[in-house]
Amino acid sequence: MAHYPLNHHLRQPYRWLTAASGLYLTLYGVIGIVVTWGDPFFNRGSDWVLGLRTNPAAAWLSTVVGLIVLVAALLGGNVHHRVNLVMGWGILALAMVLMTMIQTDANVLNVSMVNIVVLTVLGLFILVGGLYGKVGTAEDSRREHEAALRRD
Repeated sequence: MAHYPLNHHLRQPYRWLTAASGLYLTLYGVIGIVVTWGDPFFNRGSDWVLGLRTNPAAAWLSTVVGLIVLVAALLGGNVHHRVNLVMGWGILALAMVLMTMIQTDANVLNVSMVNIVVLTVLGLFILVGGLYGKVGTAEDSRREHEAALRRD
């Protein structure tokens, strides 16, 4: 079973990092919706937003994912921990799948390599925020610390 640190002293900065990542995804999505309004949903045009290529499908997906990450960061606690673990791994997996489809007709989200790099970095930020965001009671933290001392 994986070990996630409990009450890590840097969990607040990581939470802010995930909130900033969620805000970027949301802004990219909302601006992308405005810029691509009226285009076909899976358009392969040349629309760029915040340095990333987009179409309506990518814009809507980014808006939804960004809002989920942002709300989880605002709620904090173990909701933040669990949601960001799932979303971080999911964004990283999506980036790898999209990278295999860049030069094919399957590139329905109209991504470029710049999009892949940004998605990978944001996915890592969100995942790390989830890894170090677990919270518990003072008693749980004390027991975890004692168990770690016994292992060493």
